Amino acid sequence: MILFISISASILPTEQRVSRIGKYTNRLPVLTADMLHAMLFLLVLFCGAAGSTALRAANLMDIYQEALEKDAQYQSARATYQAAQEKITQGRAGLLPSINLSATRQVQEINTSFGPARTIHNRGVTISATQPLIRFENFIIYAQSKTQVTQAESQFVIAAQDLILRVAQAYFNVLDAQVDVEVAEVQKAAIRKQLEQAQRNFEVGVATIVDTNEAQARFDLTLSQEIAARNALEISKRALQSIINRFPGQLASAYEISTELLSLPYVSMDEWVAAAEAQNFTIKVQQAAYELATKEVKKAWAQHYPTVDLVAQYSDQTGVGGAITGTGIDLSVKSIGLQLNLPLFQGFGTQSQVREAIANQEKAQHDLENTRRDMLLQVRQQYLNVTNGIAQVKALKQALVSSQTQLDSTMLGQEVGVRTEVDVLNAQQQLYSARRDLAKAYHGYLLSRLRLSAEAGELDEDVLQQINTMLQG
Repeated sequence: MILFISISASILPTEQRVSRIGKYTNRLPVLTADMLHAMLFLLVLFCGAAGSTALRAANLMDIYQEALEKDAQYQSARATYQAAQEKITQGRAGLLPSINLSATRQVQEINTSFGPARTIHNRGVTISATQPLIRFENFIIYAQSKTQVTQAESQFVIAAQDLILRVAQAYFNVLDAQVDVEVAEVQKAAIRKQLEQAQRNFEVGVATIVDTNEAQARFDLTLSQEIAARNALEISKRALQSIINRFPGQLASAYEISTELLSLPYVSMDEWVAAAEAQNFTIKVQQAAYELATKEVKKAWAQHYPTVDLVAQYSDQTGVGGAITGTGIDLSVKSIGLQLNLPLFQGFGTQSQVREAIANQEKAQHDLENTRRDMLLQVRQQYLNVTNGIAQVKALKQALVSSQTQLDSTMLGQEVGVRTEVDVLNAQQQLYSARRDLAKAYHGYLLSRLRLSAEAGELDEDVLQQINTMLQG
Protein backbone atom coordinates (compact mmCIF):
# COMPACT_ATOMS: atom_id res chain seq x y z
CA MET A 1 0.00 0.00 0.00
CA ILE A 2 1.36 3.40 -0.98
CA LEU A 3 0.20 6.54 0.77
CA PHE A 4 0.44 9.84 -1.07
CA ILE A 5 0.26 13.16 0.78
CA SER A 6 -0.59 16.23 -1.24
CA ILE A 7 0.92 19.46 0.12
CA SER A 8 -0.37 22.81 -1.14
CA ALA A 9 1.00 26.09 0.20
CA SER A 10 0.15 29.66 -0.61
CA ILE A 11 2.97 32.15 -0.23
CA LEU A 12 0.52 35.06 -0.11
CA PRO A 13 -2.57 34.43 1.99
CA THR A 14 -4.73 36.71 -0.17
CA GLU A 15 -3.85 35.06 -3.51
CA GLN A 16 -6.60 33.16 -5.29
CA ARG A 17 -5.68 29.98 -7.13
CA VAL A 18 -7.50 28.45 -10.09
CA SER A 19 -7.77 24.65 -10.12
CA ARG A 20 -7.43 22.38 -13.18
CA ILE A 21 -11.12 22.63 -14.00
CA GLY A 22 -11.21 26.38 -13.50
CA LYS A 23 -12.91 26.61 -10.12
CA TYR A 24 -11.69 29.01 -7.47
CA THR A 25 -10.49 27.47 -4.24
CA ASN A 26 -10.59 28.90 -0.77
CA ARG A 27 -7.66 30.92 0.46
CA LEU A 28 -5.09 28.76 2.15
CA PRO A 29 -3.21 29.63 5.34
CA VAL A 30 0.52 30.21 5.33
CA LEU A 31 2.48 27.11 6.28
CA THR A 32 5.43 27.63 8.61
CA ALA A 33 8.83 26.04 8.03
CA ASP A 34 8.32 23.65 10.96
CA MET A 35 4.99 22.50 9.55
CA LEU A 36 6.52 21.90 6.13
CA HIS A 37 9.43 19.94 7.62
CA ALA A 38 7.06 17.76 9.62
CA MET A 39 4.83 17.01 6.64
CA LEU A 40 7.80 16.27 4.40
CA PHE A 41 9.14 13.91 7.07
CA LEU A 42 5.83 12.04 7.09
CA LEU A 43 5.84 11.91 3.31
CA VAL A 44 9.32 10.36 3.19
CA LEU A 45 8.44 7.97 6.00
CA PHE A 46 5.30 6.59 4.34
CA CYS A 47 6.84 6.45 0.86
CA GLY A 48 9.90 4.63 2.19
CA ALA A 49 7.71 2.06 3.93
CA ALA A 50 5.62 1.47 0.86
CA GLY A 51 8.44 1.23 -1.68
CA SER A 52 10.57 3.45 -3.82
CA THR A 53 8.69 2.99 -7.08
CA ALA A 54 6.26 5.82 -7.67
CA LEU A 55 3.08 5.32 -9.59
CA ARG A 56 2.67 7.37 -12.73
CA ALA A 57 0.07 7.85 -15.38
CA ALA A 58 0.16 5.07 -17.99
CA ASN A 59 1.19 6.28 -21.43
CA LEU A 60 0.21 4.90 -24.80
CA MET A 61 3.10 2.42 -24.98
CA ASP A 62 2.35 1.13 -21.48
CA ILE A 63 -1.22 0.34 -22.47
CA TYR A 64 -0.04 -1.25 -25.73
CA GLN A 65 2.42 -3.53 -23.91
CA GLU A 66 -0.40 -4.69 -21.66
CA ALA A 67 -2.64 -5.30 -24.65
CA LEU A 68 0.01 -7.51 -26.27
CA GLU A 69 -0.36 -9.96 -23.40
CA LYS A 70 -4.02 -9.56 -22.49
CA ASP A 71 -6.03 -8.76 -25.62
CA ALA A 72 -8.05 -11.86 -26.48
CA GLN A 73 -8.50 -10.92 -30.13
CA TYR A 74 -4.75 -10.58 -30.67
CA GLN A 75 -4.01 -13.81 -28.81
CA SER A 76 -6.55 -15.58 -31.02
CA ALA A 77 -4.77 -14.26 -34.11
CA ARG A 78 -1.44 -15.44 -32.72
CA ALA A 79 -2.81 -18.96 -32.20
CA THR A 80 -4.26 -18.96 -35.71
CA TYR A 81 -0.87 -17.98 -37.10
CA GLN A 82 0.88 -20.73 -35.15
CA ALA A 83 -1.64 -23.27 -36.43
CA ALA A 84 -1.05 -22.14 -40.02
CA GLN A 85 2.66 -22.94 -39.70
CA GLU A 86 1.75 -26.63 -39.81
CA LYS A 87 0.33 -26.34 -43.32
CA ILE A 88 3.73 -26.86 -44.98
CA THR A 89 4.40 -30.07 -43.05
CA GLN A 90 0.96 -31.36 -43.94
CA GLY A 91 1.36 -30.42 -47.59
CA ARG A 92 4.80 -32.03 -47.84
CA ALA A 93 3.45 -35.28 -46.39
CA GLY A 94 1.81 -36.10 -49.73
CA LEU A 95 5.25 -36.20 -51.38
CA LEU A 96 6.89 -38.46 -48.81
CA PRO A 97 6.55 -42.24 -48.44
CA SER A 98 3.88 -43.78 -46.27
CA ILE A 99 4.72 -46.92 -44.28
CA ASN A 100 2.16 -49.22 -42.67
CA LEU A 101 2.59 -52.18 -40.36
CA SER A 102 -0.15 -54.74 -39.75
CA ALA A 103 -0.12 -57.90 -37.65
CA THR A 104 -2.60 -60.74 -37.19
CA ARG A 105 -2.93 -63.67 -34.80
CA GLN A 106 -5.64 -66.34 -35.07
CA VAL A 107 -6.45 -69.68 -33.50
CA GLN A 108 -8.49 -72.13 -35.61
CA GLU A 109 -10.06 -75.34 -34.36
CA ILE A 110 -10.85 -77.81 -37.17
CA ASN A 111 -13.35 -80.64 -36.59
CA THR A 112 -13.81 -83.30 -39.30
CA SER A 113 -15.89 -86.50 -39.48
CA PHE A 114 -12.95 -88.57 -40.58
CA GLY A 115 -10.36 -87.61 -37.99
CA PRO A 116 -9.61 -85.97 -34.67
CA ALA A 117 -9.99 -82.20 -34.12
CA ARG A 118 -6.98 -80.05 -34.80
CA THR A 119 -5.90 -76.59 -33.65
CA ILE A 120 -4.07 -74.31 -36.09
CA HIS A 121 -2.24 -71.15 -34.93
CA ASN A 122 -1.98 -68.43 -37.59
CA ARG A 123 0.34 -65.45 -37.18
CA GLY A 124 1.24 -62.83 -39.71
CA VAL A 125 3.18 -59.56 -40.04
CA THR A 126 2.98 -57.30 -43.09
CA ILE A 127 4.99 -54.13 -43.77
CA SER A 128 4.06 -52.04 -46.79
CA ALA A 129 5.56 -48.81 -48.11
CA THR A 130 4.29 -46.49 -50.83
CA GLN A 131 6.35 -43.70 -52.38
CA PRO A 132 4.41 -41.36 -54.68
CA LEU A 133 6.37 -40.80 -57.88
CA ILE A 134 3.95 -38.96 -60.13
CA ARG A 135 1.08 -37.26 -58.33
CA PHE A 136 0.49 -33.81 -59.78
CA GLU A 137 -2.27 -33.11 -57.28
CA ASN A 138 0.09 -33.63 -54.34
CA PHE A 139 2.68 -31.25 -55.78
CA ILE A 140 -0.02 -28.59 -56.12
CA ILE A 141 -1.20 -29.18 -52.55
CA TYR A 142 2.37 -28.65 -51.33
CA ALA A 143 2.62 -25.40 -53.29
CA GLN A 144 -0.72 -24.29 -51.81
CA SER A 145 0.56 -24.93 -48.29
CA LYS A 146 3.41 -22.47 -48.83
CA THR A 147 0.96 -19.84 -50.06
CA GLN A 148 -1.29 -20.49 -47.07
CA VAL A 149 1.60 -19.84 -44.68
CA THR A 150 2.47 -16.61 -46.51
CA GLN A 151 -1.17 -15.55 -46.28
CA ALA A 152 -1.26 -16.38 -42.56
CA GLU A 153 1.82 -14.23 -41.97
CA SER A 154 0.13 -11.25 -43.61
CA GLN A 155 -3.05 -11.87 -41.62
CA PHE A 156 -1.08 -11.91 -38.39
CA VAL A 157 0.61 -8.61 -39.28
CA ILE A 158 -2.85 -7.16 -39.93
CA ALA A 159 -3.95 -8.38 -36.49
CA ALA A 160 -0.89 -6.74 -34.91
CA GLN A 161 -1.59 -3.47 -36.70
CA ASP A 162 -5.24 -3.69 -35.74
CA LEU A 163 -4.22 -4.06 -32.10
CA ILE A 164 -2.19 -0.84 -32.31
CA LEU A 165 -5.12 0.99 -33.88
CA ARG A 166 -7.65 -0.35 -31.37
CA VAL A 167 -5.42 0.57 -28.44
CA ALA A 168 -4.79 4.07 -29.81
CA GLN A 169 -8.47 4.60 -30.58
CA ALA A 170 -9.56 3.49 -27.10
CA TYR A 171 -6.77 5.52 -25.47
CA PHE A 172 -7.67 8.72 -27.32
CA ASN A 173 -11.37 8.15 -26.66
CA VAL A 174 -10.66 8.20 -22.93
CA LEU A 175 -8.59 11.38 -23.24
CA ASP A 176 -11.30 13.06 -25.31
CA ALA A 177 -13.96 12.05 -22.81
CA GLN A 178 -11.87 13.43 -19.95
CA VAL A 179 -11.61 16.78 -21.73
CA ASP A 180 -15.37 16.78 -22.30
CA VAL A 181 -15.95 16.27 -18.57
CA GLU A 182 -13.58 19.11 -17.70
CA VAL A 183 -15.30 21.49 -20.11
CA ALA A 184 -18.72 20.45 -18.80
CA GLU A 185 -17.60 21.20 -15.26
CA VAL A 186 -16.31 24.64 -16.23
CA GLN A 187 -19.51 25.41 -18.12
CA LYS A 188 -21.58 24.35 -15.13
CA ALA A 189 -19.54 26.59 -12.84
CA ALA A 190 -19.90 29.57 -15.17
CA ILE A 191 -23.65 29.14 -15.59
CA ARG A 192 -24.10 28.61 -11.85
CA LYS A 193 -22.48 32.00 -11.31
CA GLN A 194 -24.78 33.50 -13.92
CA LEU A 195 -27.78 31.93 -12.19
CA GLU A 196 -26.70 33.28 -8.81
CA GLN A 197 -26.18 36.75 -10.28
CA ALA A 198 -29.60 36.64 -11.98
CA GLN A 199 -31.22 35.65 -8.68
CA ARG A 200 -29.50 38.53 -6.86
CA ASN A 201 -30.53 41.00 -9.55
CA PHE A 202 -34.12 39.81 -9.30
CA GLU A 203 -34.08 40.17 -5.53
CA VAL A 204 -32.89 43.79 -5.72
CA GLY A 205 -35.32 44.55 -8.52
CA VAL A 206 -32.89 45.25 -11.38
CA ALA A 207 -33.94 42.17 -13.43
CA THR A 208 -37.08 40.19 -14.13
CA ILE A 209 -37.88 36.60 -13.28
CA VAL A 210 -37.41 35.80 -16.97
CA ASP A 211 -33.65 36.26 -16.61
CA THR A 212 -33.60 33.89 -13.66
CA ASN A 213 -35.66 31.27 -15.49
CA GLU A 214 -33.40 31.46 -18.54
CA ALA A 215 -30.31 31.03 -16.38
CA GLN A 216 -31.95 28.11 -14.55
CA ALA A 217 -32.81 26.43 -17.85
CA ARG A 218 -29.23 26.83 -19.06
CA PHE A 219 -27.91 25.43 -15.79
CA ASP A 220 -30.19 22.39 -15.95
CA LEU A 221 -29.14 21.74 -19.55
CA THR A 222 -25.47 22.03 -18.66
CA LEU A 223 -25.97 19.65 -15.75
CA SER A 224 -27.45 17.05 -18.09
CA GLN A 225 -24.51 17.56 -20.46
CA GLU A 226 -22.09 16.94 -17.61
CA ILE A 227 -23.90 13.72 -16.71
CA ALA A 228 -23.71 12.60 -20.35
CA ALA A 229 -20.00 13.48 -20.48
CA ARG A 230 -19.24 11.45 -17.36
CA ASN A 231 -21.21 8.52 -18.76
CA ALA A 232 -19.24 8.73 -22.02
CA LEU A 233 -16.00 8.75 -20.00
CA GLU A 234 -17.05 5.62 -18.12
CA ILE A 235 -18.00 3.87 -21.37
CA SER A 236 -14.69 4.78 -23.01
CA LYS A 237 -12.78 3.40 -20.02
CA ARG A 238 -14.79 0.18 -20.17
CA ALA A 239 -13.93 -0.13 -23.86
CA LEU A 240 -10.24 0.13 -22.99
CA GLN A 241 -10.78 -2.36 -20.18
CA SER A 242 -12.02 -4.92 -22.72
CA ILE A 243 -8.60 -4.74 -24.39
CA ILE A 244 -6.23 -4.78 -21.39
CA ASN A 245 -8.52 -6.76 -19.07
CA ARG A 246 -8.38 -4.22 -16.24
CA PHE A 247 -10.05 -0.93 -15.48
CA PRO A 248 -7.63 1.79 -16.61
CA GLY A 249 -6.33 4.31 -14.12
CA GLN A 250 -4.89 7.69 -14.97
CA LEU A 251 -3.70 8.04 -18.57
CA ALA A 252 -0.94 10.37 -19.71
CA SER A 253 -2.00 13.11 -22.11
CA ALA A 254 -0.21 15.78 -24.10
CA TYR A 255 0.54 18.62 -21.70
CA GLU A 256 1.96 20.77 -24.48
CA ILE A 257 0.94 20.46 -28.12
CA SER A 258 3.63 21.79 -30.41
CA THR A 259 3.04 23.03 -33.91
CA GLU A 260 6.34 21.35 -34.81
CA LEU A 261 4.61 18.16 -35.94
CA LEU A 262 6.56 15.21 -37.27
CA SER A 263 7.16 15.25 -41.00
CA LEU A 264 5.65 12.47 -43.08
CA PRO A 265 7.95 9.81 -44.58
CA TYR A 266 6.29 10.40 -47.96
CA VAL A 267 5.43 13.86 -49.20
CA SER A 268 2.74 13.48 -51.84
CA MET A 269 -0.42 11.42 -51.97
CA ASP A 270 0.88 9.51 -54.99
CA GLU A 271 3.93 8.38 -53.01
CA TRP A 272 1.68 7.05 -50.25
CA VAL A 273 -0.47 5.27 -52.82
CA ALA A 274 2.60 3.66 -54.40
CA ALA A 275 3.87 2.52 -51.00
CA ALA A 276 0.47 1.06 -50.12
CA GLU A 277 0.18 -0.84 -53.40
CA ALA A 278 3.56 -2.44 -52.73
CA GLN A 279 3.28 -3.05 -48.98
CA ASN A 280 -0.36 -3.13 -47.87
CA PHE A 281 -0.95 -6.41 -46.04
CA THR A 282 -4.65 -6.61 -46.83
CA ILE A 283 -3.68 -6.60 -50.50
CA LYS A 284 -1.13 -9.32 -49.80
CA VAL A 285 -3.81 -11.47 -48.16
CA GLN A 286 -6.07 -11.13 -51.19
CA GLN A 287 -3.17 -11.79 -53.56
CA ALA A 288 -2.50 -15.01 -51.68
CA ALA A 289 -6.21 -15.89 -51.90
CA TYR A 290 -6.07 -15.41 -55.68
CA GLU A 291 -2.95 -17.58 -55.92
CA LEU A 292 -4.67 -20.31 -53.91
CA ALA A 293 -7.71 -20.14 -56.19
CA THR A 294 -5.46 -20.40 -59.26
CA LYS A 295 -3.71 -23.44 -57.82
CA GLU A 296 -7.10 -24.93 -56.97
CA VAL A 297 -7.96 -24.89 -60.69
CA LYS A 298 -4.75 -26.77 -61.46
CA LYS A 299 -5.49 -29.25 -58.67
CA ALA A 300 -8.94 -29.92 -60.10
CA TRP A 301 -7.46 -30.55 -63.55
CA ALA A 302 -4.84 -32.86 -62.00
CA GLN A 303 -7.58 -35.34 -61.10
CA HIS A 304 -7.64 -36.27 -64.80
CA TYR A 305 -3.96 -37.23 -64.76
CA PRO A 306 -2.55 -40.69 -64.02
CA THR A 307 -0.63 -41.41 -60.84
CA VAL A 308 2.42 -43.61 -60.43
CA ASP A 309 3.57 -44.99 -57.07
CA LEU A 310 6.48 -47.16 -56.01
CA VAL A 311 5.05 -49.92 -53.82
CA ALA A 312 7.04 -52.36 -51.67
CA GLN A 313 5.74 -55.03 -49.32
CA TYR A 314 7.08 -57.70 -47.01
CA SER A 315 4.82 -60.35 -45.46
CA ASP A 316 5.70 -63.13 -43.02
CA GLN A 317 2.92 -65.59 -42.08
CA THR A 318 2.65 -68.93 -40.29
CA GLY A 319 -0.09 -71.56 -40.41
CA VAL A 320 -1.18 -70.66 -43.91
CA GLY A 321 -3.66 -73.13 -45.48
CA GLY A 322 -4.27 -75.11 -42.33
CA ALA A 323 -8.03 -74.92 -42.67
CA ILE A 324 -7.85 -77.09 -45.80
CA THR A 325 -4.93 -79.43 -45.32
CA GLY A 326 -5.07 -79.58 -41.58
CA THR A 327 -1.42 -78.62 -41.41
CA GLY A 328 -0.40 -75.00 -41.88
CA ILE A 329 2.77 -73.90 -43.61
CA ASP A 330 5.02 -70.88 -43.11
CA LEU A 331 5.04 -68.32 -45.91
CA SER A 332 7.28 -65.29 -46.53
CA VAL A 333 6.57 -62.89 -49.42
CA LYS A 334 8.61 -59.90 -50.64
CA SER A 335 7.41 -57.66 -53.45
CA ILE A 336 8.35 -54.35 -55.05
CA GLY A 337 6.95 -52.66 -58.12
CA LEU A 338 5.24 -49.71 -59.75
CA GLN A 339 1.54 -49.04 -59.45
CA LEU A 340 -0.26 -47.06 -62.16
CA ASN A 341 -3.69 -45.57 -61.61
CA LEU A 342 -5.48 -43.93 -64.56
CA PRO A 343 -8.87 -42.32 -63.81
CA LEU A 344 -11.20 -42.93 -66.76
CA PHE A 345 -14.63 -41.86 -65.59
CA GLN A 346 -15.73 -40.28 -62.28
CA GLY A 347 -19.39 -39.60 -63.01
CA PHE A 348 -18.67 -36.09 -64.40
CA GLY A 349 -17.59 -35.05 -60.90
CA THR A 350 -14.09 -34.00 -61.97
CA GLN A 351 -15.38 -31.71 -64.75
CA SER A 352 -17.78 -30.12 -62.26
CA GLN A 353 -14.96 -29.47 -59.79
CA VAL A 354 -12.92 -27.81 -62.54
CA ARG A 355 -15.77 -25.45 -63.42
CA GLU A 356 -16.28 -24.65 -59.73
CA ALA A 357 -12.59 -23.87 -59.27
CA ILE A 358 -12.56 -21.58 -62.31
CA ALA A 359 -15.55 -19.65 -60.96
CA ASN A 360 -13.87 -19.29 -57.55
CA GLN A 361 -10.72 -18.07 -59.27
CA GLU A 362 -12.71 -15.36 -61.04
CA LYS A 363 -14.32 -14.39 -57.73
CA ALA A 364 -10.90 -14.13 -56.06
CA GLN A 365 -9.70 -11.89 -58.88
CA HIS A 366 -12.65 -9.53 -58.41
CA ASP A 367 -12.16 -9.57 -54.63
CA LEU A 368 -8.53 -8.59 -55.13
CA GLU A 369 -9.48 -5.67 -57.37
CA ASN A 370 -12.18 -4.55 -54.95
CA THR A 371 -9.73 -4.69 -52.05
CA ARG A 372 -7.19 -2.69 -54.03
CA ARG A 373 -9.72 0.03 -54.83
CA ASP A 374 -10.90 0.21 -51.23
CA MET A 375 -7.28 0.43 -50.07
CA LEU A 376 -6.59 3.32 -52.46
CA LEU A 377 -9.64 5.13 -51.11
CA GLN A 378 -8.53 4.61 -47.53
CA VAL A 379 -5.00 5.83 -48.27
CA ARG A 380 -6.28 9.00 -49.90
CA GLN A 381 -8.77 9.63 -47.08
CA GLN A 382 -6.19 9.15 -44.34
CA TYR A 383 -3.65 11.27 -46.21
CA LEU A 384 -6.17 14.11 -46.40
CA ASN A 385 -7.05 13.60 -42.73
CA VAL A 386 -3.39 13.90 -41.80
CA THR A 387 -2.59 16.95 -43.93
CA ASN A 388 -5.80 18.73 -42.95
CA GLY A 389 -5.26 17.67 -39.35
CA ILE A 390 -1.89 19.42 -39.33
CA ALA A 391 -3.49 22.65 -40.52
CA GLN A 392 -6.36 22.29 -38.05
CA VAL A 393 -4.04 21.70 -35.10
CA LYS A 394 -2.00 24.78 -35.98
CA ALA A 395 -5.15 26.90 -36.32
CA LEU A 396 -6.59 25.67 -33.02
CA LYS A 397 -3.23 26.21 -31.36
CA GLN A 398 -3.47 29.87 -32.33
CA ALA A 399 -7.10 29.96 -31.21
CA LEU A 400 -6.00 28.67 -27.81
CA VAL A 401 -3.43 31.46 -27.55
CA SER A 402 -6.12 34.01 -28.42
CA SER A 403 -8.50 32.53 -25.84
CA GLN A 404 -5.79 32.71 -23.19
CA THR A 405 -5.13 36.34 -24.09
CA GLN A 406 -8.85 37.07 -23.82
CA LEU A 407 -9.00 35.43 -20.40
CA ASP A 408 -6.00 37.44 -19.18
CA SER A 409 -7.60 40.65 -20.43
CA THR A 410 -10.92 39.80 -18.80
CA MET A 411 -9.25 39.05 -15.48
CA LEU A 412 -7.42 42.37 -15.71
CA GLY A 413 -10.73 44.06 -16.46
CA GLN A 414 -12.21 42.44 -13.38
CA GLU A 415 -9.43 43.88 -11.24
CA VAL A 416 -10.16 47.42 -12.45
CA GLY A 417 -13.92 46.95 -12.16
CA VAL A 418 -14.99 46.86 -15.82
CA ARG A 419 -15.58 43.07 -15.94
CA THR A 420 -17.53 40.81 -13.61
CA GLU A 421 -16.73 37.39 -12.23
CA VAL A 422 -19.23 35.93 -14.68
CA ASP A 423 -17.27 37.52 -17.53
CA VAL A 424 -14.14 35.81 -16.24
CA LEU A 425 -15.90 32.46 -16.04
CA ASN A 426 -17.26 32.86 -19.56
CA ALA A 427 -13.78 33.62 -20.84
CA GLN A 428 -12.44 30.64 -18.95
CA GLN A 429 -15.19 28.49 -20.44
CA GLN A 430 -14.13 29.62 -23.92
CA LEU A 431 -10.51 28.79 -23.08
CA TYR A 432 -11.40 25.26 -22.00
CA SER A 433 -13.55 24.80 -25.10
CA ALA A 434 -10.54 25.80 -27.19
CA ARG A 435 -8.39 23.32 -25.28
CA ARG A 436 -10.98 20.61 -25.87
CA ASP A 437 -11.15 21.30 -29.60
CA LEU A 438 -7.35 21.37 -29.85
CA ALA A 439 -6.94 18.12 -27.90
CA LYS A 440 -9.52 16.29 -30.00
CA ALA A 441 -8.04 17.61 -33.24
CA TYR A 442 -4.56 16.56 -32.09
CA HIS A 443 -5.73 13.09 -31.13
CA GLY A 444 -7.55 12.76 -34.44
CA TYR A 445 -4.41 13.80 -36.29
CA LEU A 446 -2.29 11.23 -34.44
CA LEU A 447 -4.84 8.48 -35.07
CA SER A 448 -4.98 9.37 -38.77
CA ARG A 449 -1.20 9.09 -38.92
CA LEU A 450 -1.38 5.60 -37.46
CA ARG A 451 -4.10 4.58 -39.92
CA LEU A 452 -2.16 6.02 -42.84
CA SER A 453 0.92 4.07 -41.79
CA ALA A 454 -1.20 0.92 -41.53
CA GLU A 455 -2.56 1.38 -45.05
CA ALA A 456 1.02 1.80 -46.31
CA GLY A 457 2.04 -1.40 -44.52
CA GLU A 458 4.48 0.46 -42.25
CA LEU A 459 2.64 0.53 -38.92
CA ASP A 460 4.67 -1.11 -36.17
CA GLU A 461 5.84 -0.48 -32.62
CA ASP A 462 8.40 2.10 -33.77
CA VAL A 463 5.66 4.23 -35.32
CA LEU A 464 3.57 3.89 -32.16
CA GLN A 465 6.57 4.93 -30.07
CA GLN A 466 6.89 8.10 -32.16
CA ILE A 467 3.25 8.92 -31.43
CA ASN A 468 3.78 8.20 -27.74
CA THR A 469 6.78 10.54 -27.71
CA MET A 470 4.68 13.28 -29.28
CA LEU A 471 2.06 12.81 -26.56
CA GLN A 472 4.71 13.15 -23.87
CA GLY A 473 5.93 16.41 -25.39
